[in-house]
Amino acid sequence: MSQKTLRWEGALDREEDTAGLARSLAPHLRGGDLLVLTGGLGAGKTFFTRALCHALGLSEDERVTSPTFTLVHEYETNPPLLHADLYRLAQEEEVFELGLETQRAEGRLLVVEWGAPFEDVLGGDALFLDLDLDPRRGSLHARGERPLACIRAFLDAGGVLP
Repeated sequence: MSQKTLRWEGALDREEDTAGLARSLAPHLRGGDLLVLTGGLGAGKTFFTRALCHALGLSEDERVTSPTFTLVHEYETNPPLLHADLYRLAQEEEVFELGLETQRAEGRLLVVEWGAPFEDVLGGDALFLDLDLDPRRGSLHARGERPLACIRAFLDAGGVLP
């Protein structure tokens, strides 16, 4: 399998499947990684991020909500995680002003909803999780060496939901 086609796809029929994907992926992510979440409204982007935060050590008591109106939330996970929602932004300059690329360079894991159009201004080299509603499925693919290594490690560890 060529590196350019390295991907994972699977059914996410239940919320537990999506949470399981987050738990399975979490050990392979590190500070400085960019995870771009795509999918329609209600596809599970924020739910996945919530499960990922908890898998990375955030207390189950702490709420993880959509940053639709605040644009960015930060969580004390290991590594520290920034959750951004760029749905309402139209210009690269608006994204640049948020300082997300700088935060990423400082070692934060950057999880971005609606971030695909802004991959370059976010620092490039991204892991993508596409979430589909009907049927509920997920697909991981990557652009860049580090994200490819992340998928490779995920697949080598079984690449399946726990």
